[in-house]
Amino acid sequence: MQPTAAGLSAGVRTAEAELIDRARGRDEAALREIMQANNRRLYRLARGILRSDSEAEDVVQETYVRAFTHLDGFRGEAGLSTWLSRIAINEALGRVRSRKPDVELGAIPDDAALDAQIIKFPVSPAGDPERTMAQREIQRVVERAIDELPDVFRMVFVARVMEGMTIEETADLLGVKPETVKTRLHRARTMLRENVEKEIGPVVMNAFPFAGWRCERLTVSVLKRLGFSG
Repeated sequence: MQPTAAGLSAGVRTAEAELIDRARGRDEAALREIMQANNRRLYRLARGILRSDSEAEDVVQETYVRAFTHLDGFRGEAGLSTWLSRIAINEALGRVRSRKPDVELGAIPDDAALDAQIIKFPVSPAGDPERTMAQREIQRVVERAIDELPDVFRMVFVARVMEGMTIEETADLLGVKPETVKTRLHRARTMLRENVEKEIGPVVMNAFPFAGWRCERLTVSVLKRLGFSG
C-alpha cells in the first residue's frame, strides 16, 4: 500500500525522488523497480473498471508508457503510486467511455457505512491438489461476483479491500468524499455477499473433499499399520 506524498516520511520521499530521477535517465533497473512495485495495483484497478484481463494488461502497459515518457510532468504532489493509479484509471475509463459515452463513477444515495476488512485466502499445504483446486474454484466464484458489482461499487471495493488502501487514499484516488467511500464500500460488500451466495451452492457440494491424493495417503497408512508393505 502506497501512502500519498504528504504522508511519506522524509526518507521515503528522498528514496522515491532518487528512484524517479534514475527513471528519468532511462535507468532500466529503476524502471523495473517501479513496475514491479505497482503492477498488481494498476492491473487490479484497471480490471475493476474493464472486467477484462487482456484489456487490463493493455491499460497497465499504456500507463507505464505514458508515465515514463512524461516523468518530467510528475511534480510529487501525490506519491508515485497514486500518480500511476490515476493514469491507469483515466486510461481504463477512457476505454469504457468510448463504448458507453455516458458512463461515470457518479454519486449514489447514502447508506450506512461499514469499514473494510482485508480478505485473506488460506494457503494450501504443499502437495494437496484437491484443496488447491477447491480454493481456485472459490477464487473464481469471488472474482465473478466482484465483476458483477456496478462500476462505482466495484472500484471502491478493489481499491479499499483488495489493495488495502485507506479511506482517505481511496477517496483521493477516485475523487469522492471519504463518506462516499464508506457508503459505497458497505453497498459493495452487501452485494458481493449476495452474488457469492448465488454461485456458491455447487461449490459447497464439493466442500471437504476426501478423495484422490488424500484418500490414497490414508489407505496406504492403514495398510502399513496392518502389516502390508504396499
